[in-house]
Amino acid sequence: MTRVTAYIGIGSNLDDPLQHATAAISDIAALADTQLIGHSRWYRSAPIGPPGQPDYINGAAAIRTGLAPCELLAALQGIEDRHGRVRGERWGARTLDLDILLYGACTIASASLCIPHPRLAERNFVLYPLADLAPDLMLPDGSAVVELLANVSSAGIVPLSPGG
Repeated sequence: MTRVTAYIGIGSNLDDPLQHATAAISDIAALADTQLIGHSRWYRSAPIGPPGQPDYINGAAAIRTGLAPCELLAALQGIEDRHGRVRGERWGARTLDLDILLYGACTIASASLCIPHPRLAERNFVLYPLADLAPDLMLPDGSAVVELLANVSSAGIVPLSPGG
């Protein structure tokens, strides 16, 4: 299979979130037939979902991979599981959340996988890291990440560190 550039959203808000997020970068880089291109800086963001959650640490990674979308999803879920991810309450607190944001120019809508990520365009904690990583990035529908970023609020998001 041809190698494709994919973007992975990274989030954590339990059990030393920055450590989980940072370790996820190494775990993603170690995936079979996958090369890490880079990652964004880290951001602290207010949680979405059930009240009373701690803030999240969010970022994004860019990879070149030969894994098919479903294979990549399974590999990312394996990383989440190794980090103690418990799949319970929707949008609840978690040790690690890895989402395929984009996979080349693919558009996929299935019961198990939606690419581009369905809420990518409305979430500042996704758009800020993507803009750090690939400021000229275009979505499959022709939307520019920087234009989408201009349409979301910066409320509740704080940059923590330079990117890598």
